[in-house]
Amino acid sequence: MPKELIKGNVAMAEAAIRAGLEAYFGYPITPQTEILEHLARRMPELGRAFVQAESEVAAINMVYGAACTGVRVMSSSSSPGFSLMQEGISYIAGTEVPAVLINVMRGGPGLGNIAPAQSDYYQAVYGGGHGDYHPIVLAPASVQEAIDLTVLSFDLAEKYRNLVFVLADGSVGQMMEPAELPEMRPVLRKDWDWAVNGKGKRERRTLSSIYLNPHEEEVANLHFLKTWQTIQKNEIRYKEYFVEDADIVIVGFGTAGRVALSAVREARQMGIKVGLLRPVSLSPFPFEVLEELAGRASAFLVVEMNMGQMLNDVQLAVKGRVPVEFYGRPGGIVPFPNEIMAEIQRMSTTKLSVVRDPRVAWLERMTS
Repeated sequence: MPKELIKGNVAMAEAAIRAGLEAYFGYPITPQTEILEHLARRMPELGRAFVQAESEVAAINMVYGAACTGVRVMSSSSSPGFSLMQEGISYIAGTEVPAVLINVMRGGPGLGNIAPAQSDYYQAVYGGGHGDYHPIVLAPASVQEAIDLTVLSFDLAEKYRNLVFVLADGSVGQMMEPAELPEMRPVLRKDWDWAVNGKGKRERRTLSSIYLNPHEEEVANLHFLKTWQTIQKNEIRYKEYFVEDADIVIVGFGTAGRVALSAVREARQMGIKVGLLRPVSLSPFPFEVLEELAGRASAFLVVEMNMGQMLNDVQLAVKGRVPVEFYGRPGGIVPFPNEIMAEIQRMSTTKLSVVRDPRVAWLERMTS
């Protein structure tokens, strides 16, 4: 299909429709409202369910109910709205039903602002709701990737009966780029052997996240963990650029990773051996890839639009074998390539050492 100029939020909404989305429940919040607006028009046109709920709390519980019937269901929000959904998200995880959620992140904490940020990493990757569960988290860096990952998210949710989050920062949601949308898939209602469907000839089914017997709860948790270990084996995704001979490896996701690539290309032209690893799946995280790179590179630079959340995972992977530096822009500020280029030049001309928390030196440089 030919490419068309399309905004990230609209692209994700239309991609979800073409992936077979049957029901959407959401609430408007900047910078993701265009997702809801697009679906408000398109879903009724196609005879599919659309509800603007009275709140994010209501929306996620509607998602929960629809997910139990086995339909392809989705919601979307932005950082504070996503926080309101956490209890319902945990119920969905505990019931082991598939659902897709898009979080177009904004500056925080608190109500924050409507500028792009990446400060929901902890909340998404480590499960902001209560209990033991692991969502799949995918982070696009372009409009095309946002389309592709949205389509993929429905397939992964159903394959593993798991929550899948598309974690897009506000830049990805608001930017316009040429991109190719997929063909429209037919909506095929699958007769899942676990789904509920009301009255019928077959035996009644019930779904719940309540395990009053602690032993049964433990068994359920161990089952969830086995599923997660399978996901870890099969669903790690990342992009590599110029890492084959890199002395310095930059690690960044989403927009931060995309901006870093511009700096990497400039540094390469100057003869500095620097590469980029851009995680696409934040959960499961490419620990083994980073561990392997740590055996070849002399240092890492983690670039994020927050105060260092993915940084901890990079340090876990590197295991203190080489220095890990950090550069972040929190609060809704997008770094420029020249800022990252300055960090590359500093690292290439400075004797670096392994430190427990590289944010200490970063904060001193930011505030001096």
